[in-house]
Amino acid sequence: MIRARYPLLYIVAVEEEPVEEVLAQVAKRLDRRQLLWWDLVRGWSDNGSAKGSVMAALDRVAKAPPQDNTLFVLRDLHPILKNPHVSSNTPVVRELRNLTRELKRSRKTAILTSHELAIPEELREEVTVIDFPLPNEREIDYLLSRLVSPDKLKLSPVAREQLVKACQGLSRARIQRVLALALAAKQEVNETDIEGVLDEKRQTIRQTGILEFFTARESLKSVGGLENLKQWVRMRRDVFTEEARRYGIPNPKGVLLVGIQGTGKSLSAKTIAHEWRLPLLRLDSGRLFGGIVGESESRVRQMIQLAEAIAPCILWIDEIDKAFGNISSGTDGDSGTSRRVFGSLITWMQEKSAPVFIVATANNVRILPAELLRKGRFDEIFFINLPNFEERQAIFKVHLQRLRPSRLREFDLALLATQAKNFSGAEIEQAIVDGMHRAFARVENGQRRDFSTEDILRAIEETVPLAAIVRSQIEDLKHWAAEAGARTASKDTELVQEMSHYVPDRGIGPLEVD
Repeated sequence: MIRARYPLLYIVAVEEEPVEEVLAQVAKRLDRRQLLWWDLVRGWSDNGSAKGSVMAALDRVAKAPPQDNTLFVLRDLHPILKNPHVSSNTPVVRELRNLTRELKRSRKTAILTSHELAIPEELREEVTVIDFPLPNEREIDYLLSRLVSPDKLKLSPVAREQLVKACQGLSRARIQRVLALALAAKQEVNETDIEGVLDEKRQTIRQTGILEFFTARESLKSVGGLENLKQWVRMRRDVFTEEARRYGIPNPKGVLLVGIQGTGKSLSAKTIAHEWRLPLLRLDSGRLFGGIVGESESRVRQMIQLAEAIAPCILWIDEIDKAFGNISSGTDGDSGTSRRVFGSLITWMQEKSAPVFIVATANNVRILPAELLRKGRFDEIFFINLPNFEERQAIFKVHLQRLRPSRLREFDLALLATQAKNFSGAEIEQAIVDGMHRAFARVENGQRRDFSTEDILRAIEETVPLAAIVRSQIEDLKHWAAEAGARTASKDTELVQEMSHYVPDRGIGPLEVD
């Protein structure tokens, strides 16, 4: 890009030092070009001029001779570029536009560096953005060798691979700190430090304010019913292995889980991560939107970069309909920010090569844009209905096995499942909890009574299930699932037959052959 005389480069990186090292190497390889740094506090690196003045710094770039082989690097201009129409910032944007026109005809290059991307509309056509990635496995392994002497690296080959994978998604500085802490504490790095790395990763991800790092402990055994979904997940258990790549299987894209609240969509996302032994990142899509112009787009880029750095992983987008519902109607009321964020997200979903598997959940799928649901975004769409009789039995068994394993046989699961008709999985769990409260409040002969089938039945009788309130929404979801060709997550023959009646007649008769 520098040889091609790109006038203005913008490098986005969470760390400055690695960027500076790379730019120094680039300057050396480009016929030993001069490299100058500027920031608002210390001015230019060679003479300290232009302290506290962006315009003075840009003036030096403009007045340097056209044949001057210099890379001018300006740090942290994003606060100004975020608010280009503030009166004090407007001259800076204007001068940058002037410079881009002049630099095309010179051997000078202006480079902006920041941890955050902020590009005003006026500069979008002139700026070239370069994302400086977090370290990959190869670089992390090299850092490990460079930072820890061989005699203090007490790791088996398998443990070393696990440590390297655990470090994915961390910056070079954080990796260095974790290793330094291990050496300071016990004078060596061993398997016990993997958990410390994971703790550091959780903290890093939490600090982004966009993603959460989950430790998935729920296995498929924690889910009652949903046999079709379970079978689909088990069949793809090893899809992210090197063996699968050699076999020629492409990385799976993701799955969309549709259903009313409490039917097990979130639990299913956690069990997929546990079953595939992959890290789980939860994206609260509402957090993608910031109040400052350009901030939302920057957050999407940050989320994508972090997810790809940690890959292979599961990215759980919870309640995607709340963030991107009705944007196709043009009524989002945020100057098109929602549409731009959505466009960036679905483009990445379609074209990503990193092994990031997306599990999206939605309650009201009707309001989602059609672009999200077309082939190529997800490998499969599953409709999760209210549990049938067998599934309700299985759900009661899962919870009671966890709470009272020694007394499981004492509970009448069939009766409970019968009485809890139209209950969701979450409502079944809450009925058990309410039954426990009922028994706990009764003290007999100085002792608290343990709960029984009767206590749970009383709690069921006092509960109005959500299905009774949103029956029309459930029927609408069944219509949609049938029309869209979504798979049922359960092996429910009655549901399949019911949905078959919703499939519209396409008016296509048998072929006529002469």
